[in-house]
Amino acid sequence: MNNIKDTFTIHDFEILTGIKAHTIRIWEKRYNLLAPSRINRNVRVYSLSDLRKILNISLLYKNNYKISKISKLSDDLLSKEAKTVALIDFSNNYEINSLVLCMYTFDENLFQNTYLKLLKKDSFIEIFSNTYIPLLNHLGLLWQTNSIKPVHEHFISNLIYQKIALNIAALPNIETTNEPVNILFLPYGEIHDLGLFFLNYYLKLKGKRTVYLGKSIPFDNLFYVNSQFKNITWINYFMVDKPIEEKTAFLNNIEKLVAHNKNKCIMVGNVWEEFSKVNKNKQIIFKTGLEHLILNKEETIKS
Repeated sequence: MNNIKDTFTIHDFEILTGIKAHTIRIWEKRYNLLAPSRINRNVRVYSLSDLRKILNISLLYKNNYKISKISKLSDDLLSKEAKTVALIDFSNNYEINSLVLCMYTFDENLFQNTYLKLLKKDSFIEIFSNTYIPLLNHLGLLWQTNSIKPVHEHFISNLIYQKIALNIAALPNIETTNEPVNILFLPYGEIHDLGLFFLNYYLKLKGKRTVYLGKSIPFDNLFYVNSQFKNITWINYFMVDKPIEEKTAFLNNIEKLVAHNKNKCIMVGNVWEEFSKVNKNKQIIFKTGLEHLILNKEETIKS
């Protein structure tokens, strides 16, 4: 089954860009920026190229470009201008540039040589935090400006995934204790688990017990796993925002998961910001990003 979404609604665009649907509709009418297709009289859908375009428009708009100026740019000039703005803060890092070249040329030897050079001066945690995370963020910008294909991203991501797996395999076994077991999963529909997989390595390195379930886990499976352990810290991660109704339903299920026990759940992702402000359940903890569970940037997960 293909899990890659290739059609979008205006509500999707509102979530992904932070620009209100009403504003996007005005731009469509006034400046003819987008041309959605219709599946019936009332439902308009947008393509992947429309998504790239609205993300580029959003990037320039949030950097104080006037929409009247943006609307006059061709698609090519819009992409180039967005790329220029996006890369202003991107450091001129030799290793990252080598990895970008490796990705474009599908050169696994270059990836390995770059990794070995980094390993001479940095720990794997430092390599991931200082090189791989900026690289992955950079790839998001390259995708947005139509500079890479999915195969490029998959190639480099899988090489990084392999390095995480190798480092996990090199760790000693962790004895069963009465401390909580950390169970890591991505909710159903979430498929980008590289960051969560690295968190799994980090926890194991710190001597924590983990059960890694991976991506796109149906919630009914979690209730079964919940019955297999007495003391659990659940950790999930949302990259893509959802409608408020879906997030409310998911959070209701989380509350059932930690009811009548001492388990807790760490909800990771800035999509939960509004929920975190009104949360009264002490068993549910909100973090804006995985980095807040790594390298003591905030309080690390405690047993």
